[in-house]
Amino acid sequence: MNKSGNGKRIAVKITGTLIIPVVFLVVLEIICLAGGKQMISNLTSFNNFMIYTAIVMITTLALSVNLNSGRFDFSLGSMALLSSTISAKITYAILGGGSGSAIVMLILTVIIGALIGLFSGLVYVSLRIPPIITSLGMTLLFEGITYTITAGKYIMGEVQNASMAAFSKTWVWTLIIIVAVLAVMILLFDHTRFGYDYKALQNGQKVAVNTGIKEVGNAVKCYMISGGLMGIVGFLNTIRNTNINGGQLNFASIGIMFTAFLPMFIGGYIGRYSNDKLGYLLAALCLSMLNSTFAAFSNQISASTQSIINAVLLVIFLIYLNNEGLLKKIFHPVQKAKGAGA
Repeated sequence: MNKSGNGKRIAVKITGTLIIPVVFLVVLEIICLAGGKQMISNLTSFNNFMIYTAIVMITTLALSVNLNSGRFDFSLGSMALLSSTISAKITYAILGGGSGSAIVMLILTVIIGALIGLFSGLVYVSLRIPPIITSLGMTLLFEGITYTITAGKYIMGEVQNASMAAFSKTWVWTLIIIVAVLAVMILLFDHTRFGYDYKALQNGQKVAVNTGIKEVGNAVKCYMISGGLMGIVGFLNTIRNTNINGGQLNFASIGIMFTAFLPMFIGGYIGRYSNDKLGYLLAALCLSMLNSTFAAFSNQISASTQSIINAVLLVIFLIYLNNEGLLKKIFHPVQKAKGAGA
């Protein structure tokens, strides 16, 4: 009886974890086959698929770190932009675009991103104003610094070299980043004192503080982690675009953050059956499959249409989440009847 019950629970968890990615895969493959296209047609397409998966997953993780604690951070995109700009300049000054430039830049973007996040977190806890207001101010500040460093121009020569090109053309490096980030985030938030304190503050801030948990220190660490993650996103965007746009002002960098909304909700739903971080990875795979499909139909589907499709998918999923209880009652009337008879 216990074995049967355990087997059923495992089957439910596996089904709940994989159902959305499988639906995305099947539907998008049918669309591609019907249009005579291939979702991933060659190695270059697969490399782009992996890079976009990493970008979406890591951005979603960075957004969730603070958002799950009630801190909405608009500055994520500007953190990615500034950290990649500074690290590109330093890397080029040291190596001149030579061998190892990609690895050095990646390490620097993580460090610089974490320091930028630390600064943002210290400003937030010092000013004691709503985080959304703080993040808007930080966004303008970081965009302004980037604009000053680049004189509003694209950074190209510093990031267009053999090392960066080799990194972008080898999907194994991207896979290593995905696995490493996922492992570190699971370790930090699920198996350390910091993670336990983080969850306690989520579930009951006043009670957690009264038990001795330091809310300020935990919040600052969250900003540092978020900044480090966005540093990686800045690096990945650089190798994907082969440049850095230094002319983004007036909240132009916020667009990076909006790529994480749909995968965050999808990942949160998948996380009910497994782990929320794994859910964000699977959600990123779904969005990357959708992005690859858009690329396959680039001559038929415009950028504005792609934005509309993404928005519609987000609205549909939010409607489902908001009415999930009602839908369960509709599709499982037998359970309701049993409950009534009891």
